[in-house]
Amino acid sequence: MNDVASHGAPPPGHSLSRTKAIRIGALALAVLVLGGYFFVAHNRARAAAAKDPKAHSIPVLVSKATTQDLPVELNGIGTVQPLSVVEVKVRVDGQLDKVAFTEGQEVRVGELLAQIDPRPFQAQLAQAEATRAKDQAQLENAKSDVARYSTLLDTGGVAIQTMDAAKAQVAAMEATVRADQAAVDTAKLQLQFTRLVSPIDGRVGLRLVNAGSIVHATDATGIVTVTQMHPISVIFSLPQDELPDILANSSKGKLQVIAYTRDGSRNLAEGDLSVVDSQVDSTTGQVRLRAIFANENRTLWPGSLVSARLLVRTDRAVTVVPTRAVMRGQSGQYTYVVKADKTVEMRPVTTGQSVDGYTAVLSGVTAGETVVVDGQARIAPGTPIEAKELPGAGLPGAGLPATAPAAAGGTDLAALAQRNGMS
Repeated sequence: MNDVASHGAPPPGHSLSRTKAIRIGALALAVLVLGGYFFVAHNRARAAAAKDPKAHSIPVLVSKATTQDLPVELNGIGTVQPLSVVEVKVRVDGQLDKVAFTEGQEVRVGELLAQIDPRPFQAQLAQAEATRAKDQAQLENAKSDVARYSTLLDTGGVAIQTMDAAKAQVAAMEATVRADQAAVDTAKLQLQFTRLVSPIDGRVGLRLVNAGSIVHATDATGIVTVTQMHPISVIFSLPQDELPDILANSSKGKLQVIAYTRDGSRNLAEGDLSVVDSQVDSTTGQVRLRAIFANENRTLWPGSLVSARLLVRTDRAVTVVPTRAVMRGQSGQYTYVVKADKTVEMRPVTTGQSVDGYTAVLSGVTAGETVVVDGQARIAPGTPIEAKELPGAGLPGAGLPATAPAAAGGTDLAALAQRNGMS
């Protein structure tokens, strides 16, 4: 009995091994079933995509690369500075009788601004003229003596010494009369200085002295400041690396400068580059430039900050794409180009200048190719896309936010090139 029991019962570990094998088999079966399910689902999805490619395409905005004349421009921040500013000061001491201007008034050169009490200076002039008249009479008398002595000298009626003394008296009186004339001229000039007139055409600022005040030539402040408003200049800075290009093109003719508001939102005025500073600031590596603007409508105000855009030249017939189509990765700049099968490929590009939301492409994309402008974050090389044309595509400056500070002026590339005088 013990032998039968010992031979007929299974080994203790046999039951556990069998259970483990059953579990492994069940797991393998489940994997096979799931794999078959996903295989079938994948094939069905591929078949569906083949029947309707748009069902799994990524919607993106696209635009075509075009050929344009691209103005090359440089942007800098500048300050509006008048060509002439004069603080009108008194040149003689006295009481300010009246102020003849209104604050903020436009004045012309020679126009009366203020009047100092002229009576003391009129009296000085009268005294100087009287002294001159007295000395002039004495001079005439001395000349008469010389003439009379000359007739008596030949007959011995007068001594030579007397004749010489008379001539010396004439010379002395002539010098005295000349000094008297200088005193008269000085008195007239002092009297003229009682009238304070505008030395330039311009706009007067705030009144600094009131009528009735006693003013002196040594006063630290003047009566008012007159600022020339037109023409006016803008001084702005650009990197020294741009200097050779600026000088080379300025030698061919005047370069246009457009002044915008500080944020670049509004075109204020258009003028011409006047001068490039003779030296570069060694601390900043910047060179200063001055542009002149007619400023007839007073859109440029002295002391205000503006954005200045210098149009250097126009590059002819270059390939341009919307700036938003150019991306930057670890290997450099690239763009997504749409292929004929409605998928995209990543294309490395070399770029040039950017103007009004468009960028010149020197290599990597040719005119007529379609590039992705928006939606790049959702695609990769080979991704099928559903392309939607960018509004205004092919029209420079349309459908895209323009690059600062040129934006809000609404200027397209062709117009910029024409204004640059190179179209």
